[in-house]
Amino acid sequence: MKHPVSPMVDVVFKALLGSEDNKALLINFLNAVLAPQEQEIREVDILTPYSEAHYPQVKINIVDIKAKDQQGRPFQVEIQVKVPASLPNRIVYTWARLHGSQMNRGDDYGVIQPSIAIWVLANNLIDNAVSGDFHHVFEMRDPIHGIALNDHCQIHTLELKKWSQHATTLQQDIDRWLYLFTHGDQLDIENPPSFLQTQIMQQAMSTLNYFSEDEKARAIYDARWDAMLIDKMEQ
Repeated sequence: MKHPVSPMVDVVFKALLGSEDNKALLINFLNAVLAPQEQEIREVDILTPYSEAHYPQVKINIVDIKAKDQQGRPFQVEIQVKVPASLPNRIVYTWARLHGSQMNRGDDYGVIQPSIAIWVLANNLIDNAVSGDFHHVFEMRDPIHGIALNDHCQIHTLELKKWSQHATTLQQDIDRWLYLFTHGDQLDIENPPSFLQTQIMQQAMSTLNYFSEDEKARAIYDARWDAMLIDKMEQ
């Protein structure tokens, strides 16, 4: 790879998991996050597909991956480099919008399926969590009696900083993904670590290579990278 490419840059993240050509990557990622609690996802429809034409070189947040699986469950996948104090409010609000979007006028409430939001966070959101506990799942539950209202609310947070500090074995699919997000800009694509030499990870790394070598894609990446730096300096 001629130029380092970080999957944490929003346009790359969306190309990895929100492209029709990379649908297998999204399916693998969703199963990695949900396993072993959920039924395996075999098919998804990407509702907000990646397209280079959608990315003008302006300072905006463009990550918006939405999909539905074979059961009709809607998914939202986001990446967040900054973790402001208001982020929990945003997470709940966007999940609520996703859940509410299933209903049309006249529909019966029985059509509603569980809505699942997944947030990949560069920094810690839960400071008082058990050391190394990087994956949290939030639901609608009575904390006194431990009873769930239903299974419709499922919000996952994946904290990369905690994962990188406590990762030991790298044999699970979720570890491969989090390693890629964290270290993607340092990889030797032609000679990756052995645990990344799977068909899925090879396909993911080819997407990074595309942003490195394709002139138009590289220009979009550089613009998004610059926007991230400006945004960071303005904090």
